[in-house]
Amino acid sequence: MQALAILEPGRTAIIDVPAQAVGPGEVRVEIAYVGFCGSDLTSFRGANPLVSYPRVPGHEIAGTISELGDGVDLAIGQPVTIVPYFNCGTCHACRLGRPNACTNNQTMGVQREGAMTGNVVVPASKVLPVDALPLRDLALVEPCAVGFHAVRRAEIVPGETVLIFGCGMIGLGALMGARRAGARTIMCDLSSEKLAVARALGADVTLNPTDPGWRQALLDCVPDGPDAVIEAVGAEATFLQAIELVSSCGRVVYIGYAKAPIAYDTKIFITKELDIRGSRNALPRDFQDVIEYLRSNPEASSMVVSVCVPLARSGELLAEWDRSPGRFTKILIDLKSAASPLGQSV
Repeated sequence: MQALAILEPGRTAIIDVPAQAVGPGEVRVEIAYVGFCGSDLTSFRGANPLVSYPRVPGHEIAGTISELGDGVDLAIGQPVTIVPYFNCGTCHACRLGRPNACTNNQTMGVQREGAMTGNVVVPASKVLPVDALPLRDLALVEPCAVGFHAVRRAEIVPGETVLIFGCGMIGLGALMGARRAGARTIMCDLSSEKLAVARALGADVTLNPTDPGWRQALLDCVPDGPDAVIEAVGAEATFLQAIELVSSCGRVVYIGYAKAPIAYDTKIFITKELDIRGSRNALPRDFQDVIEYLRSNPEASSMVVSVCVPLARSGELLAEWDRSPGRFTKILIDLKSAASPLGQSV
């Protein structure tokens, strides 16, 4: 069975991997599409501290059930996506009912092998059957769910204004989630192409920090500052701007994480009486909310998918994304297309 592997930073290859047997309570899923995530890009760049090499990436998954283990009450041929986070079930977060923040979490394609291959075997509890959505769109559910979870963490209510830093897939998921919650949305990104996608998805205002007047434009929209800021970039500048720009008594939610320590003027936390929260992964209810949103907004998926290529070109596209990150919103790999030559290295 063929798979894309990140062999070491900057180098990928199509390799052969063994298929797993299906045990009791497990399901084999034939992979149709997998999306490249920002974590895959950081792994390719050697900047992901959670990854060891070689690693098969991929946790944004669309597929169909092809085999059932004993005791599984699902249907062969059912379209599914997969919740790719494997939690321990015993740590404090798990006991609180928040397995997305499991201390011992292992995410497919990060701490364990991913789905950029022909099929995977996973516990039935990780499989979400989905009807009435195109199969390709199921690969968009997980990244959007991460954004939806951040909106849930921000406790957005109708009529509030939300500033979202970053128009990558996670930030766009937050945009979708914020619009679903009834918020006014302001999107901020360095890429004019990605801001255009945000506008197509319904963003009320888009801002580019390379424009000298962007801060004044923000103040013109919300003189007191946005009620909430969601940071989906993971850069020092946007981490600091989030607490600077949010309104007094506002909420800041960080999805991205900066690669180095950041020095804050902590007085702002007190004088503004801010709520500052982290947001990690997503919960099954976030997945279900995204599925409902995509059913109601079928045009959204075509707006965010930049390119869809076969496995043979997956390493090439990952390298292109590394060189030109602003060009791509979502890269999908089609695992149903013609087989790739083994040993192709990029």
